Parts: sequence; structure tokens; C-alpha cells
Amino acid sequence: MNLNPTVIAIPVYFLLIGIELIVHRVKATKSYRLNDAITNINCGVTSQVSGAFLRVFSIGLYTLIYEHYKVTTIPDNIYTWVIAFVLYDFFYYWAHRMSHQVNLFWGGHSVHHQSEEYNLSVALRQSSTQIIWTSIFYIPMALAGINPLVLISVSGFNLLYQFWIHTESINRLPKWFEAVFNTPSHHRVHHARNPKYIDKNHAGTFIIWDKMFGTFRMEEEKPTYGITKNLDSWNPVWANFAHYSDMLVDIKRIPKWSDKLKYIFQKPGWLPEEMGGYRAPYEVDLTTYKKYDVQSLQAINTYVFSHYIVLLAGTAMFLFGMERFDENLLEKSAIAGLIVISTVSFGALFENKSWAFIFELMRLAIIPLTIAYFILDFTLHPLFISGALVYIFGSVFWLVKSRTYLRQKTE
Repeated sequence: MNLNPTVIAIPVYFLLIGIELIVHRVKATKSYRLNDAITNINCGVTSQVSGAFLRVFSIGLYTLIYEHYKVTTIPDNIYTWVIAFVLYDFFYYWAHRMSHQVNLFWGGHSVHHQSEEYNLSVALRQSSTQIIWTSIFYIPMALAGINPLVLISVSGFNLLYQFWIHTESINRLPKWFEAVFNTPSHHRVHHARNPKYIDKNHAGTFIIWDKMFGTFRMEEEKPTYGITKNLDSWNPVWANFAHYSDMLVDIKRIPKWSDKLKYIFQKPGWLPEEMGGYRAPYEVDLTTYKKYDVQSLQAINTYVFSHYIVLLAGTAMFLFGMERFDENLLEKSAIAGLIVISTVSFGALFENKSWAFIFELMRLAIIPLTIAYFILDFTLHPLFISGALVYIFGSVFWLVKSRTYLRQKTE
């Protein structure tokens, strides 16, 4: 069983999101949109699934240094855990801060900031590539002799703490608490695209790091959320590569090789002086600003939501049963690929893409074949066969009816 605290807490995440939805409905607060919330969670799904492969690299690197290059060995006890938690949060601050200051690192971290809403689902919007760049920041803990299992534990609890601060439902907390800890108010500043708020409040758990190193900003006017160049897509895979794509475009335009290399490690928005120099963030004109939103049929929304519940259940089974899948890389890759394909298909349906219908039909065909081959070893029970047929043909009927209605509506 996967003992990562982040994975274990998945049911709690969705319970709290449900509670926030109810609170917002009672208060008539509009901070949730189905397409945006599902895309947020989809990014979290792809992050966890890809992490099943990349985490081996990050933890493997840490373990290698711990086993061969540690300066001392710290005994495993409650005091070690507390010290490790504080140390991890300190190094997290610098990893997080550099993820905003270095173009290459921002390519991974920008995923977390792409949503133009601010609610608990945004906490689940995580990058699939950020772990590649941020792993190096925790190497001092390995050198100090902190056990890899302790690192996994404190990193999980650090991420758990950050879940609840992604909300507008909580305004301000007691001054003594906000003086030491990161809070919803502090973190709303961090997610804002207002120039005065950008690159502020990088803390994970303890806001004291921002106050010590000059990156703290108090929340004043209501933030406008998102990034300076909006993603304008519900595709979670594209969300992970959009900034890298923009970087390639810029690199091709930069004439000098020295500047091309410099660009990779400069602050996002940087260009050589002869190309106009740094492109600073700009104030958003709220009178003309509109959030990205593609209106799809209610029938499509209902279709995606119902299939999404199935996907989440399947993803949870995949994550909790990781030991079984670790024994067969092909099986693990096939299930992971199916999960990612599903998230892409749902995003395409939300965006009314021309290829979404055919892509979803292909996905519906692949699902039972993948399960039959990798999970059931083609030991097909009549119940599975009948269930698969109902699932596929029921879904196809739903899609065809929705597509026919959409065509009639646009004619």
C-alpha cells in the first residue's frame, strides 16, 4: 500500500472540496467552475501518475547521497522529525522561490498558478515536471543524515498543510498565527497576477522565511488570479508543456548563443536588451478582463463528470496499489497512460475540440481492453463482459445524442 501522506489524504481532499462547494453555494460565492475544477484535479492526477515514475529518480538521488555521502547520521525519533519538518520547509522556500526566478524551473511550477479561480481544487493542481528541478534543493538534508523515509514523511505533511490555504472562504486569522504560519490570506497574494503581488509569499508552512528574506507581502486589494499569459486550455498535458513551448519560441528568436543559454536561467519574461529587455507584469484591466471559459453542452458536462468519478476511483486504486504495479513496468505504464489519455479526452470535450468525439470513442474502446489484458489476464467473467458492453455502448449513445444536438443547435 502507498503510504505517502498525500495519497492517503485523497478522500479528505475531496470531502473538504465538497464542504467548500456547499459553503459557496449557501453564500452565493462563484469560485468554482466545473471545467476549471476538473482541470485542476486532472493536473494533480497526471502529477501523481507521472510521479510514480519520476519519484524514483528524486528519492533515488536523495537515497544515493544519504547512503554514500552523508556527513553524519541523525537518529530517527520525534525530535528528528520536527527538525526535518522545519528544515524541509526552509529548503522548500528556496526551491519555491527559485521556481519563480528561473525560467526553466518556472516551466514546471507555472502549472500550479494557471487557474484563474482560487479554491481548494487549485491545491491539487500540481506539476508533473517540477520534481525534476526541485529535488536538488533537499540534498543538504541527505548530507546531514536525515533518513529518506523521514524526508518522504515531512514532504507529504508539508504538502498536506498547504492544501487548506487555497481558499477564499477563510479571510484573516489571529495576528499571532499569521505572524508565524502561512495562511489563506498570505497564499492568495502568492497566487495573484497583480504586479505588486507577483513573486511574494513563497512559504510552505512557515511565513517567517518570507519575512526573513524580504519576499513577504500583506494582502490588500482582492487579487486577480492566474499567470500573466493565460493558458486558455483545459488540457492538463499541455498545461505542463505550455511554458516550455513558449521558451522554445523565444530561444529561436534570440540571435546570440550566450543569450540563449542565459535566457534559460534568467527570470521569466527576460529578453536581451536589443530585443526589448525584460517584459514586466502588467496590471489587469478588470473592466475588460474575461476568464477563459468555453461553454459546452450540459449533457457533455454531465458525461465528463460521471466518467470522471470512475477515473478518480481507478486512479486511487492505481496509487494505493503501487507495489503490485511496480512489479511490471509495462502494466504500470499502460495503466498510467490510460489515466493520462482520459484527462486529455475530458479536457478536449470541455473545449469542444473537433477531434474530441473520435478521441473519446478510442478511449472507451481502450479501457476494457487494457483492464482485460493487464488486470484480468483475459480471464473474462460474464459480469465483466456485460458491464463493459453497457459502459461502452451507453457512453457512445450519450455522446452521439449530445453531438447530434450540438450540430442542430449550431445550424
